[in-house]
Amino acid sequence: MISIFLASQPSPVILKLALIILVIIALGVILRYFRQPYIIAYIVAGILLGKHGLNIITDEVMINQMGEYGLILLLFFIGMEISLPNLLKMWKIPAFGTLLQIVLSTLVVCVLGQIFDWQMNRVIIIGFVISFSSSAVVIKLLQDNNENKTKLGQSVISILIMQDIIFVPILLITNYLGGNSPSINDIFLQLIGGSLILLCILWVLKKKEFSLPFSGLIEKDHELQVFLAFIACFGFAALTAFFGLSAALGAFVGGLIFHAAKSSKWIHESLHSFRVVFVALFFISIGMMIDLQFLASNYKIIGTLLLAVLVTNHLINALIIHYFSRNWKDSLYGGALLAQIGELSFVVALSAYQINVISEFSYQLTVIIISLTLLISPFWILGTKKILKLR
Repeated sequence: MISIFLASQPSPVILKLALIILVIIALGVILRYFRQPYIIAYIVAGILLGKHGLNIITDEVMINQMGEYGLILLLFFIGMEISLPNLLKMWKIPAFGTLLQIVLSTLVVCVLGQIFDWQMNRVIIIGFVISFSSSAVVIKLLQDNNENKTKLGQSVISILIMQDIIFVPILLITNYLGGNSPSINDIFLQLIGGSLILLCILWVLKKKEFSLPFSGLIEKDHELQVFLAFIACFGFAALTAFFGLSAALGAFVGGLIFHAAKSSKWIHESLHSFRVVFVALFFISIGMMIDLQFLASNYKIIGTLLLAVLVTNHLINALIIHYFSRNWKDSLYGGALLAQIGELSFVVALSAYQINVISEFSYQLTVIIISLTLLISPFWILGTKKILKLR
């Protein structure tokens, strides 16, 4: 650290960090003028600065890891803003809605599979890939528009959370399709982890409200609050990751617990700035995956599949939300919110590629379509709102 300050030339890492911030600020000002969300600025910054753009950011592993921290922080904040009793009141929407989404998406891909002569394992995995929506994009947009506490917003968030929960069995099925089955120890650990999550949820439901131990002692100690807030968030994430479950799911459960705790406002204040930075890095990592040369070479098939995915996901989710007693305007808007493919789909696609269920070309095609749906999603949602005259 001392050598950085004593050196005559600034560290390349500092220069790159400064450049990332300047690009985000420049794009953010432009998008702010056109009243567009900052998510687009982050993704475009990733495209410009990544290996497929100006090749300035080369350490993709570090950016991806920091982006994962952003997703964990985001889910923790979501949990802190949700009342568990209220969330469970609408259990039918996430439970049946998510299962219907997977079944209908797979059936649509089955039709395409018959046309292109795809094997059944590939059909199932592609159905899984397009079934997940983006918690990071959707919840950020809901929060920016003050819609996260509306009835529709809560329904959409509950579906996203159920998708996070069902991600683990989806990943297990993907590995089975490739001939890789988990060990008995892995299954045993996941069952223990799932049981612990269930016990935590039941405990929160029973207690409803409680006080954090030693909350009076740390109420005015901001420095200690920062570290305690971090352990509150990443401690739960690390615990679920240890049991082979989603780290983001653990962070969400931790947030639910601290929502029920008194005097937890300081956690929100301590972590908010970190959340902004790490969530930005998450979207930058998405932008870095968009290969402009691959896009230019295959723009016809990419454009066709991109439109098909957005329209299909939009309609499927709109029908599901409408089935559970929503008017058509809210249902179509909810469908737009869930139309993109989510960040968890990257993991499913990578697993399928590593076990040779999909080819390298199919993997690259999948990655760029997921990335583009995330980039286009804010425009798709805004366009739907204007057509429906919701604002």
